[in-house]
Amino acid sequence: MTLTPIPVLLLFGPTASGKTEILEKLFTGDRFSGEVVSADSMQVYRGMDIGTAKPSPDLLARLPHHLIDILNPNEQFNVGEFVRLADCACQDIAHRGKLPVVSGGTGFYLRNFVLGLSEAPPSDLLIRQTLAKELETRGAPSLMEDLAACDPVSAARIHINDHYRLLRALEVFRTTGRPLSSYAQSGAVSEFAGASEAPARPSYRFLILGLDRPRAEVYRRINERCALMFQHGLPEEVRRLHEAGYGPGDPGMKAIGYQEFFVKDDPGTWQLSKDLGVVETLVARNSRHYAKRQYTFFASIPNVKWISMADDPVGDIRRELKNIGYEVTTSF
Repeated sequence: MTLTPIPVLLLFGPTASGKTEILEKLFTGDRFSGEVVSADSMQVYRGMDIGTAKPSPDLLARLPHHLIDILNPNEQFNVGEFVRLADCACQDIAHRGKLPVVSGGTGFYLRNFVLGLSEAPPSDLLIRQTLAKELETRGAPSLMEDLAACDPVSAARIHINDHYRLLRALEVFRTTGRPLSSYAQSGAVSEFAGASEAPARPSYRFLILGLDRPRAEVYRRINERCALMFQHGLPEEVRRLHEAGYGPGDPGMKAIGYQEFFVKDDPGTWQLSKDLGVVETLVARNSRHYAKRQYTFFASIPNVKWISMADDPVGDIRRELKNIGYEVTTSF
């Protein structure tokens, strides 16, 4: 990283909150000179366009995006790779005199980009699968008791409904014999430190903005967007991917909007569901549940200024940029 901190706008919000529309209004035309680094864990996959709500080809031509369409659906992608590639993209964008804009809804990626990667060990798939089965059979309260016994600091910080963080904390202890809270991030902050405790990485100068919509409105927009995805050909997109050899065991196919299509027939072979009405209902429901989890994780990102989507979000974001020294018509 360069010695001089790189200015970065971090713009995030839950699924269907309107991030793409805001970016288009802010950074296309002659208004601003910026490029987007996608913080979406599923837009990295080629061929998964409709279900991941990728920007249109027209917008991608007018507003450069990074970390989109870089992998096939059967390839793994993790937070470490995201941070490494986002670092490279931000340095490249800034070197060319433009503003890096890290934007998306994958809160785990965003938080680790702001705070730095934890020293905790990488995920152990076998232990994670075992814990997932225990969660299903024993329930979250029982697993929380286990965590309180081995890592009371993490147990106090993790909500019982935050299954991801609960399983991660137990996974680290079972893998290493050390509590997750004993590991540090860059900046010597534990992985699950609260937002007020966590200093940002010194290699960047962040403006961190979250898009704020009432939850009921977000859920309504999710339902509407889901219906449009099916109208615009999501079933055909999934069929093409399945015919290309991708199935529910591939990382990309585990995404919401894709996993719901797969069902097992009598011989136990994965097939695509023919009941598209049921599939659409499942996709909308799972998307709403995901948005709820996003709100929980966003609370762990430090120094966020929330931008109301009910007012003038584009004007508010421009004013925030101007307040830290960036004129709307400035080329970076």
